[in-house]
Order: sequence, then C-alpha cells, then structure tokens
Amino acid sequence: MYRHKKIGLALGSGSARGWAHIGAIEAIEEAGIPIHCVAGTSIGAFVGAVYATGDLASLKEFALQMDWKKVISYFDVVFPKSGFMDGKKVHELFSIHTDAKTFDDFKIPVKMIATDLKNGNKIVIDSGNIIEGIRASVSVPGVFTPVKRGDRWLVDGGLVDPVPVSTVRSMGADFVIAVDLNSDLISHDYKQLKKLKKEKMPSKKRNELMVHISAQYNSAGKAVKSKINHWFASSAKSPNIIDVMGTSLGIMQEQLSKINLAMDPPDILIQPRLGDLKMFDFDQAERSIQEGYTQAKYQIDNIRSVL
Repeated sequence: MYRHKKIGLALGSGSARGWAHIGAIEAIEEAGIPIHCVAGTSIGAFVGAVYATGDLASLKEFALQMDWKKVISYFDVVFPKSGFMDGKKVHELFSIHTDAKTFDDFKIPVKMIATDLKNGNKIVIDSGNIIEGIRASVSVPGVFTPVKRGDRWLVDGGLVDPVPVSTVRSMGADFVIAVDLNSDLISHDYKQLKKLKKEKMPSKKRNELMVHISAQYNSAGKAVKSKINHWFASSAKSPNIIDVMGTSLGIMQEQLSKINLAMDPPDILIQPRLGDLKMFDFDQAERSIQEGYTQAKYQIDNIRSVL
C-alpha cells in the first residue's frame, strides 16, 4: 500500500516525555506503516537511534523498569564546570541500548539535531560515532556539559529545532509524521506555579538524590548535601533550580515548535499530552509510553487516508 511513498519520522525533544516516542512508534508499526527514515532532536535522537537499530523493545523494557533510584544513578555531577553533569554515565546508557557504532550501521537513515554553542547554528549530525551524536543532541545547556565535535562545542538541538520536520524532508521523505512533546507545557507550567506554596520535591526523592550526589564528593559531602537540600527543600516560594532550567527550556521549545510547525507543517502531527512531567521524570515511563501510543493511534486512519 505504501511502497510508492517514502515515509519519514520526526521525533521531537522533551526530556522525560521522550518515552512517549516509544508508544508512538509502536502504534505506527502495529498499523503496518513503514518508516523509511528518521530525524530526532534530543531525546528524540536517542529513541530514533535505538529504533533504527531494531532494539526498541529492549529500550521499552528498560524504561518500564526505571524508578527514581535508577534515574539518579545516571547523575554524575561536576561542580562547577559548564554543566551540572558530565554525561559519562548517560553515554554508557546509550551504549547499552545500541550495538551500532556508526551511522552506517543503522537499518534506515538517521539524522540528529544539535546546536553550535558558538554561533547558534543548527547542526545536523549524520556521520561518525552514534553515541557521540546522541550525547551532543541531548546536552541540555546548564545540565550536561557540552560536547566537543571537531572544532565545535555542541549542545541540545531543541534550542534551534525541537521537531525536525525540515530535516526529515531533506532526507527525501514524501510524507512526514512528527511527534511533538511540547504542545501543552505552558498551561501546565502555570498551574504548577500556582501550587508551589503547597508542594515541593517529595522528601524521599530529595534524600535519595542528596545521598547519591554526596557520595561522589566524600571530602565535601556535608557541604554538597547542604547545598542540594537548599535547592530542593526550600520553603517552595519559588521553583528549584532544576525546575527553572527545565521549565524555561520547555517554554522556549514550545514557542519555537509552534513557529516551525506553522512554517513547515508535517503531514501528520502527533502531540502527546504530558506537559505536567518535569525534566527528570523518567520514572513515569508507563504513562508516557501509553500516551504516545494513544495519540498516535488516533492518527492512524488519517495516515492511511492520505497515503
């Protein structure tokens, strides 16, 4: 049915909401709709890369087993460099979920989006080491240290192209399915801010995070623990530092996505409603995957009617 169309998939940025990409892809595959190429930004680059190596089922299993302790086990804090986390453990995580080494090893063409920190240019990565490409694409400024690639320092591609529709078209796609994870962030962020006086990071999560980070700095453990506690357990009159960075980035990406999608709309747009999830809510995989699946399922008839 679809042999005369080259179908491309654009997977957007969205941190922990990115598990929704797994569900969306599952719904598309279940419907027998082939994907011939994929471009991804940030978490979309990671999921897209795993999908293109044929290991999506193992990534889903891993995601569903993720709890808060596993999330913080990937925190390798580096005070006071160009980001809170060095990303070496995240690098190891990516390596676990794909046997592919270079872009030539993918079963279908893949491109990843990053941002040149020096001039703000969009950088499309489609050659070389896969893990290095993913690591660059997910390097949220201030959270992860930037990645040196050639003579460039690269950071998260969501700064310039949160949903890389144009890149998928440049790969020769006749029909583009896009997954936008940032469509309802602003309304949720407003509601969250109204509840700040009543809520703060749950003490169990905060304590586990403090123990993990303090253990990495034995000589200064008490000072580090005190600082982390101050960040996350203040009187909740203002957002904590991680929420400020995550929310600010999300708002920017939502606004940029609206502009880009209006200028270069995909043929099908899937928008999971996960705006209440925060940057590191990777322990919410079951809900995210299901929402991605549900929203993609709604679009299957529309896809078939056009193709």
